[in-house]
Amino acid sequence: MDTTQIKIFPWSQNTPTPEVEAFLQRPAFDERAEAAAAACLADIRARGLPAVLDACRTFDQADLTPETIRVTEAELDAAEAACDESVKRAIHQAAERVEAFAKAGLRPDWTIPTPHGGRLGERYHPMDRVGMYIPGGTAPLASTSIMTVVLAKAAGVKEIVACTPSRGGLTVSAPLLYALRVAGATEIYRVGGIQSIGMMAYGAGIAPVQLIAGPGNAFVTAAKRQVYGAVAIDQVAGPSEICVLADQAGNAEWIAADLLSQAEHGSGHEKSFLVTDSAAFAEEVKAAVLRQTETRNRKAIIERMMENGGMLFAVVPDLKTDGVLLCNRFAAEHLELQVSDADAILPLINCAGAVFVGYWTPESAGDFVAGPSHVLPTGGAARMFSGLTAETFRRRSSFVEFSKEDLAETREAIETFGTLEGLDAHAYAATVRFQ
Repeated sequence: MDTTQIKIFPWSQNTPTPEVEAFLQRPAFDERAEAAAAACLADIRARGLPAVLDACRTFDQADLTPETIRVTEAELDAAEAACDESVKRAIHQAAERVEAFAKAGLRPDWTIPTPHGGRLGERYHPMDRVGMYIPGGTAPLASTSIMTVVLAKAAGVKEIVACTPSRGGLTVSAPLLYALRVAGATEIYRVGGIQSIGMMAYGAGIAPVQLIAGPGNAFVTAAKRQVYGAVAIDQVAGPSEICVLADQAGNAEWIAADLLSQAEHGSGHEKSFLVTDSAAFAEEVKAAVLRQTETRNRKAIIERMMENGGMLFAVVPDLKTDGVLLCNRFAAEHLELQVSDADAILPLINCAGAVFVGYWTPESAGDFVAGPSHVLPTGGAARMFSGLTAETFRRRSSFVEFSKEDLAETREAIETFGTLEGLDAHAYAATVRFQ
């Protein structure tokens, strides 16, 4: 491998290196994907399920019919029988841990009293029907079944639709199907890509959903963005990424493995970013990355990502100031704190989808089994979006219950605002109650 594919640059807030600054910039949208999504979604709105089936033939080489589009219970039974016991144990362990974390994060209904005997508060209600996109192209992500469906079930959603592609026929990964069953999916369709988003959003051959969640490639992301408004979405996410903040006490081999964990996803546009305070240590990690790449099953995919400039190392003068600032500016999907004083640095991090604290916490623990969902904002979106939680699948309603005395106390303010804004009917709605 060309060793120059991994660049090492100095960086500080006083002298920001142009190459590092450029690495921080990730395009939010893919214009080619946006155009393809617009055309496919328009066709689905116009023709419904036949357009979905045509898209499956075109994009996935899957010749589906209205009768074969849905995965049957018999197929789920067969998938369960095909899974090794070790696979089943892993799926159940992940589901149990994710469910416990999801339920712990659910907000309770709450109320506070008004000054004169009334009540104010909020109530939470599960959505009725939601849809999940489970990637199955470059890798069938059984873990995503857990990291999405379990959260919706924990929130109390009764109807959970899952879509995942089949390739060149009817086959879908057995572990993925088993994970969907364990997680609690109530309907599973062997449809992927843009067409699955359109099918769920517009009700093409199925009942429409109220929200669509889950990660996907640039085309799925573009489709989710364009159906927003017809349905809710969890977030707009792009290629996977990882940032590691590391000191010289870290293990170069461990850090190299963590950087490669996101490089192997397959789009070629993943980002792996090391921030350290030692140029010598950065060279150690680089050497470890190059060695490990040679032994990885997805070597070609990793090398393509590196050829696209997806891996870069920055050497900063101080981790707690320049290093933390750089990490917050990158706003990574995954941020590892591979530093001896991780507990002191953690409170300084305010822009990251998920933070992995300490030497013994690889990002892959979060991808598969730790508890929080691995569906996280990418491309710097952690500056304004958060990861998927069970709360995503609930509606929140505030309520107000005034007593006569509460209304009397606020009547003048209501009438003033109504007059100020030219809305006299608003004002009169308070006035009339005292006439």
